[in-house]
Amino acid sequence: MRKLTFGMNVSLDGYIAAPGDDLGWSVPSDELFQWWSDRVGATDLALYGRKLWEVMSSHWPTADQQPGVTPAEIEYAHRWRDMPKVVFSSTIGTVDWNTRLVAGDAVTEITRLKAEDGGPIDIGGATLAAAAMRAGLIDEYVLATAPVLVGSGTPFFTALDNWVNLTLLETRTFPDGVVLARYETKR
Repeated sequence: MRKLTFGMNVSLDGYIAAPGDDLGWSVPSDELFQWWSDRVGATDLALYGRKLWEVMSSHWPTADQQPGVTPAEIEYAHRWRDMPKVVFSSTIGTVDWNTRLVAGDAVTEITRLKAEDGGPIDIGGATLAAAAMRAGLIDEYVLATAPVLVGSGTPFFTALDNWVNLTLLETRTFPDGVVLARYETKR
């Protein structure tokens, strides 16, 4: 069974985006950016909801060709383009960059993908991750918590029907006061 991980930058009060999908508070330090890039390099498959896909696909396919791009951004852009991806959406018609589109039931498809042979799977996007969370499919949570309170917006966690007990796997501090925590779901 493949491991499914949900990880994102998150505000101290639990949001992945401030109102209006504002992500200005979550710009990572070079060290944290490299950590996320290495994670992408080690991921076998990435699952995206439509909104996060639109954000990522509007920037990373050509990010390595932009003026002033850093070597780390070039590396990330290449890793992102090369990584197999699945986008879950019933409102977009096509996807590119080593990506497959799924318009059907996300939980059924994620369950099928987890049962396949292969390496780790990452899931991103609040709505998609919430569906996987409620279905008990997420094996690991990674929170890079920034020292900012945004008050409202898109929450990292969804409302659940049952408790999910977790085991702390790792903590790490990054510049600018960001604390990374990795938790494994107790089964």
